[in-house]
Amino acid sequence: MDAAQQDATARARELQRSWYGEPLGALFRRLIDDLGLNQARLAAVLGLSAPMLSQLMSGQRAKIGNPAVVQRVQALQELASQVADGSISAAEATARMDEIKKSQGGSVLTGTGQTTTSSGAPTVRRVVREIQSLLRSVAAAGDIIDAADSLAPTHPELAEFLRVYGAGRTAEAVAHYESHQS
Repeated sequence: MDAAQQDATARARELQRSWYGEPLGALFRRLIDDLGLNQARLAAVLGLSAPMLSQLMSGQRAKIGNPAVVQRVQALQELASQVADGSISAAEATARMDEIKKSQGGSVLTGTGQTTTSSGAPTVRRVVREIQSLLRSVAAAGDIIDAADSLAPTHPELAEFLRVYGAGRTAEAVAHYESHQS
């Protein structure tokens, strides 16, 4: 790989970090490990071709173009955390992956999300990731920070919201969300 390709890959991974919270290679490898998948199965569940998954993982491509695929990634992240905390079995996870594969997406914010708690309510992490995904689909992290800086003198709470959800890590956004619930 020449220097220009290395620079392009580094830029793509940094964009992925700003849009998805981390480079997609790391995120997808964790999903593969946590859910016992291989790359071909992950690509199938997400609705991506194997070459596209490979390009996203290697940083040859920066962005997932299909919002439904982004939502499937988020659903798989939630599923992996449920497997990790023991709230669902490996067999249930396999069945759930088949449901995720068939899903066309849908927003938690409009009540059509796929990942919910046992009470039927969307999980806080899922709602936060929806907000992050929406903000990051309309602007890059740097632009969101610039907008927040412009708003900060007159609307500090709105500026904080943009910074936390538009450019921050999911854990920070979850903490922010929980601190603002009554």
